[in-house]
Amino acid sequence: MPKALGHIRVLDLSRVLAGPWCSQNLADLGADVIKIERPGAGDDTRAWGPPYAKDAQGNDTLEAAYYLSANRGKRSLTVDIASSEGQALLRELVLHCDVVLENFKVGHLKRYGLDYASLKAIRPDLVYCSITGFGQDGPYAHRAGYDFLIQGMGGLMSVTGERDDLPGGGPQKAGVALTDLMTGMYATVAVLAALTHRDRTGEGQHIDMALLDTQVAMLANVGSNYLNSGKPPKRWGNAHANIVPYQTFACADGHLIVATGNDGQYQKFVEAGGRPDLAGDPRFATNPLRVHNRELLVPLLSEMVKLKKRDEWIALLEEKGVPCGPINDVGEVFANEQVQARAMAIDLPHPSAGQVKLVRNPIRMSATPATSGMAPPLLGQHTTEVLREMLGRSEEEIAALRERGIV
Repeated sequence: MPKALGHIRVLDLSRVLAGPWCSQNLADLGADVIKIERPGAGDDTRAWGPPYAKDAQGNDTLEAAYYLSANRGKRSLTVDIASSEGQALLRELVLHCDVVLENFKVGHLKRYGLDYASLKAIRPDLVYCSITGFGQDGPYAHRAGYDFLIQGMGGLMSVTGERDDLPGGGPQKAGVALTDLMTGMYATVAVLAALTHRDRTGEGQHIDMALLDTQVAMLANVGSNYLNSGKPPKRWGNAHANIVPYQTFACADGHLIVATGNDGQYQKFVEAGGRPDLAGDPRFATNPLRVHNRELLVPLLSEMVKLKKRDEWIALLEEKGVPCGPINDVGEVFANEQVQARAMAIDLPHPSAGQVKLVRNPIRMSATPATSGMAPPLLGQHTTEVLREMLGRSEEEIAALRERGIV
């Protein structure tokens, strides 16, 4: 199968999640990603367990599930970048790479001669992507940035969680590291755009990605609501600030999501529940009126929904074309017939675990599918291969580098 990025090689100096998420996307699209890791330790997330992948006997391997989630399709090369020999190796590798990806603190790589200016001097068409908490400039540039911190600073936690006037009210972080993941996604887009520009003009460039910038951007309609009203949005729990009803309801045996996007869907919803009077009530006839009269309407809808079981509601509403669905735990997600039909869970051969279970890349393209046959690598698994293939080092030279702790 042809690969969309089969002609691209990435030198990945990043670790943890935002950077590796970007490089995993590039690897799934066919890029040759060389993951640079510290000898003896590697990416921090290798130790972020349990859980760990298990071998054929059911025993834990050294491969943390967290690490496995973001490092599919890469080759691992261990290099001591604090050593002058290690730095020289990386500069030599850059000559064979199209992209450098890093998430060190601002200015940290300059002392090693691995910053953009230094590498641009030897590879002018290089695409160099830096991911930091706060960007390369500004008063916070030298601060460390972490997803949880940025979710709070960037406003996400101010609109996530139950309403302050209800039980359990208060700020909540998202259940997955959304800011890291979205920064990785934006970085992927930026790298692809920069490569397209390079291919047209021969010019490389520096990409400055910041978690805080990403979090502010991904406020989306919530940010726009504030900029156009001057009023900071508040938490709505599982409800929606601009649409009613668009929330969870307790059924007779569980919970249901109802997401009516227009007046017709609302009317079908209440008619299915045996309350056509709520469709004709002038207080609830349009979405703006329902938003205005939310406190009157929602208790009436809640009483209506409690009278039927979840699956009964789903069958009724799907028949009428009203968007609805269950709230699945992760086990139920992977047992779902649609998730299974789309083959979102995959098994890849692994050197120590035999097989590892991973989540498939959701990008589907007819000519150049985003797939990977390579499991996340063991620490330093490809050191000899990469040094021999890319730099022409002999077995004796590689052994000497190992002896000195350079790789």
